[in-house]
Amino acid sequence: MPSFYTSAEGSPYPDPTTSVQFRNGPGVGGLVLLQDSQLIETLAHFNRERIPERVVHAKAAGAYGEFECTHDCSDITSASFLNTVGKKSDVLLRISTVGPERGSADTTRDVHGWGMKIYTDEGNQDFVCNNIPVFFVRDPIKFPSLNRSHKRNPQTNLADSDMFWDFHLGNPEGIHALMHLFNDRGTPASLRHINAYSGHTYKFTKEDGSFKYVKLHLKAQGGTKNFDAQTATKVAGENPDFLTQDLFEAIEQGNYPKWDVFVQVMEPKDAETYKWNVFDMTKVWPHKDYPLRQIGRLTMNRNPQNYFTDIEQAAFSPSTMVPGIAPSADPILQARMFAYPDAARYRLGVNYQQLPTNRAKVPVYAPYQRDGYMNFSDNYGADPNYVNASLKPTTFKNAGKVTSTITEHEKWAGEVSSFTSQMGPEDYEQATALWNVLGQQEGHQDRFIGNLAGHLSGAKNASIRSRVYEYFSYVDKDLSARLRDATEAKVAA
Repeated sequence: MPSFYTSAEGSPYPDPTTSVQFRNGPGVGGLVLLQDSQLIETLAHFNRERIPERVVHAKAAGAYGEFECTHDCSDITSASFLNTVGKKSDVLLRISTVGPERGSADTTRDVHGWGMKIYTDEGNQDFVCNNIPVFFVRDPIKFPSLNRSHKRNPQTNLADSDMFWDFHLGNPEGIHALMHLFNDRGTPASLRHINAYSGHTYKFTKEDGSFKYVKLHLKAQGGTKNFDAQTATKVAGENPDFLTQDLFEAIEQGNYPKWDVFVQVMEPKDAETYKWNVFDMTKVWPHKDYPLRQIGRLTMNRNPQNYFTDIEQAAFSPSTMVPGIAPSADPILQARMFAYPDAARYRLGVNYQQLPTNRAKVPVYAPYQRDGYMNFSDNYGADPNYVNASLKPTTFKNAGKVTSTITEHEKWAGEVSSFTSQMGPEDYEQATALWNVLGQQEGHQDRFIGNLAGHLSGAKNASIRSRVYEYFSYVDKDLSARLRDATEAKVAA
């Protein structure tokens, strides 16, 4: 990089503080001339230097590191980065809140998203996770409404508890996720001490066409650490970037955060008869039925050199998969496989995969995907841009082998119909189980009630509050009664 100042085209420029003016005396400013191309470039670039903020997951911290395979997984997947103990792959990690804007406080109560890009020797593998193991909806068309309800009122531009709870009362399958959001996990004390979960069911596949269903778990070494609500609020006022700073400074000091990476593994035949739909994101697989199996270790050991270039321009999608990993019939996963790369195309441009932070570490040859806005490549030169060319035939690494994304459970027979999921008593079972787990930790149920009441008391509509009490009565009658008492006391205060 030159040590002297230049224009964007590389021409040396004597002083970045000057502008070309028509003046009539020393020390007096004059008319600025349009011919000052450097002034025009500086102002015009400034007007355009912000790319669209993410609709969700806008506030984030990020870092680089490595994924190390700790256990040979070749019995369940053909993925190259998982087939040799000790094999290491570079990683980009981005951890974010979901609802608030980029300038918001990162200790606000919220789910924390986890975008992880593994630069493998067979291309990029992305995993999009959350720090809670379940999600608020299981019907993909509800996804935009969910996120809008957690954001600002379209008239007042303020956070709105009535709107939040009205959505969840109308879409009650999110009760399990709400139980996670309002317990201590909703306010992490450090991004180095959160767990992450795929939520989605994936398939680990082999070249012979066999596969297993899996869910991904990342467990922080040293365990999780959380704030209580009062501390999280206090820290938000004192340092809205507390979690971001904590992660950056720990890595700078060589205190590298680490996570052990596991999968739960299910046989396809089990999925056909299991007591819950294994593609339902509002449900977990109990560990007693499907214990954790370690596959690797994640270490974050390098901070970004430039936040915008490395983290803000990063794009993650659950559609980004390598051979040996494939999607399941999870409806939310299927929808996200479209929505995430489409968001990246809107936010960054159609060639976002060519940006350094998103670019694969292996050679890329995709001659049927070319041209477009901001193409930084050689655009494949004179190579044919159409399939089945004889002038320069395209070669295929896995020609003749079973395609890893096609398995027996993708052989469909049925009818096309409109569908939305319905609630049943089983949808409250896991929420009830979590409430009982909270009771095993001193004070945790009390904090949960306090967190929930603090938010719900902001709902001005008494009918909404009454319906929320009924909603939680399906989880536990005592929970509902305690919530009512705590909330109405705050409302009356």
